[in-house]
Amino acid sequence: MEFLKRRRELVDDRLVEVLDAVEQPELADELRHVSLSGGKRVRPTVTVLACETAGGYPEDAVDFGVGIELVHNASLVVDDIIDQSEVRRGTTAAWTEYGYGPAIIASDGLLGEAFALFSSDPQAMQIVSEAMVELGEGEATELAAQPTNEREYMELARRKTGALFRAAAELGAVAADADAYTVEALGEYAERVGVAFQIRDDVLDATADADDLGKPTGQDAEMDRPSVVQVTDLTPEAANERAKAEANAALDALSTVESGNTDAREYLEDLARFVVVRER
Repeated sequence: MEFLKRRRELVDDRLVEVLDAVEQPELADELRHVSLSGGKRVRPTVTVLACETAGGYPEDAVDFGVGIELVHNASLVVDDIIDQSEVRRGTTAAWTEYGYGPAIIASDGLLGEAFALFSSDPQAMQIVSEAMVELGEGEATELAAQPTNEREYMELARRKTGALFRAAAELGAVAADADAYTVEALGEYAERVGVAFQIRDDVLDATADADDLGKPTGQDAEMDRPSVVQVTDLTPEAANERAKAEANAALDALSTVESGNTDAREYLEDLARFVVVRER
């Protein structure tokens, strides 16, 4: 675990540096509240591990990892407003703590800080921009044209969650100056991990205890939100099996990558297996 701890510390230390450099005090407080209140840092960890798997060094990918975490946090601020979720990561959601206007400004501020970290690399900018288009289309679909079957749900999960995971891994590969094949293979791995993550998230919302999860449960049903349990014929048990199938496909994609760091690769493999059994 020391291996992962070191990489998370790199991300957390750089994240604090970025937030400490925000000049406007109120905005800085809001960004810290959102970004430093916890979180598993899954996406930036994927960025760093993908970089190492592709032959780079963890330090090469830290800025991109922090950037993708900030994009993710910005999307959570908006999600909580839409869902009227008052708790995030065991603490008050941004809109609950500061109000709607400041929360939206905080989301914008997070995106601004993120794109400042990507701006030095045109390929990174393209990767993140494409992921945000997918994310926006996914959010719009969820609100306006809800899926009604498994195929449509899987497309929503790919856009809403898989796309940002894909970007996280592709950014790591870009940081390592990997070839196009490696960028694509790591991207497919991560996208499928993201879809598996989303399916498991939906199952936990339907079956877990709120205190154990660290956020309200039953939100999908209450908000009439299209979860895998709501819009498919899958039971929670069958949905978990579907998530495992995605995780196995992720492992297949990862197996095609010639690894520069076998420890990093093994942790990516562990992540694919973990997301389908996690309890938080």
